[in-house]
Amino acid sequence: MGKVKNIGIITSGGDCGGLNAVVRGAAKVALSLGIGTYIIPSGYAGLYNLVEFEKLVLLDEERIDHVNSAFAGSDAGHSRVKISKIDDPNKYKRILEGLRKFDIDGLVISGGDDTGGVVVDLVRNGIECVHAPKTMDLDLQTYSVGGDSAINKIARIVEDIKTTGRTHNRIMIVEVFGRYAGHTAFRGGVAADADCILIPEISVDFDIIYRHMKHYYMRRIANSDVHSGTYVIVVAEGIRGEDGKVFSESGEGTDSFGHVKLAGAARFTRKRLEERMKKDPEILDFMKKSGMFVPGVFEIPEIREVTPGHMVRSGATSAYDVNFGKEVGAAAVILLNKGISGVTVVETNNGKIRYIPTTEAIVPRFVDLDEVTFYEQMDICFGREPQKYVPVIEKHEGPVERFM
Repeated sequence: MGKVKNIGIITSGGDCGGLNAVVRGAAKVALSLGIGTYIIPSGYAGLYNLVEFEKLVLLDEERIDHVNSAFAGSDAGHSRVKISKIDDPNKYKRILEGLRKFDIDGLVISGGDDTGGVVVDLVRNGIECVHAPKTMDLDLQTYSVGGDSAINKIARIVEDIKTTGRTHNRIMIVEVFGRYAGHTAFRGGVAADADCILIPEISVDFDIIYRHMKHYYMRRIANSDVHSGTYVIVVAEGIRGEDGKVFSESGEGTDSFGHVKLAGAARFTRKRLEERMKKDPEILDFMKKSGMFVPGVFEIPEIREVTPGHMVRSGATSAYDVNFGKEVGAAAVILLNKGISGVTVVETNNGKIRYIPTTEAIVPRFVDLDEVTFYEQMDICFGREPQKYVPVIEKHEGPVERFM
């Protein structure tokens, strides 16, 4: 591939913080290199329909000014479309015709593992692409735009929910995104001093959660001069029960990438804990001693579930994600201009642009259970018997690299 004249920018999959930073970073560097940058709207749906468009938005100096890096979501728009599943035998020919129509030589595509899988597919069919990693789930092999913003938003929501929990002596359960990886639930919960964090990597033992919850909840209220207390659980949407199976009550089938539409993890958790409270005579005694018991009205502590849903994706972008987004967006343009395709940007650091094949980047990365064991020392409950933490202690040699 020779020097690039024009590139297209696509953002795909779920929205999150940092995407506009990717767009702005890519467009700014492209402008400095004399490369035209065009928005291809609506993700892969827009790419498929590109040949039908009359015009595209050019990100010139004036238009770039209107791309606010601090806003979550994407000016380029999204869709959940898997190109290989489109019922059209000429779909790749159609995409290539659309790119030729607008004289676009390559694509900067920002998205997660599903998006990255399509990148691999497009490259195999002769379409030059570089992948800027984006997913608030943080389940790629690289750090991904959106992760830090989501973790900060989750931590704030969980911290805020404690005020209503303490006021009503409620046990609060907050369900967050993450699908099959629990990174955002884990880190957001830790940051907010959650009592219990349930992640897909660990099959949940509700007897263990119940013992932990009962101890902290009852102690806090009993020792409060106004009998006030709460207990907070953060639940990742893809948690697994004792049978090891992912729970979902959505009944909505799968999306275009074959993923089960997950829902109801917090409700599932609430019901399992309520079942145990209703059978526990110590709960009745506690309710009476604390002055909360009202026959037929208030006989066990109240458990409420909260699902912030897309609020976790929306609003403001963290400063870290703005920085990282601009860097990977800009780096993706530079790589395309150097004739490099089919790769995922890892980072820019110390004057170097690091990348790996996208086929490697999209291999799922799950929460390191050694990290879980580290936090179990601090008596955070993860729905299992705490494991013994055995640290490996070593002296670090050489300069300290960026940690995220």
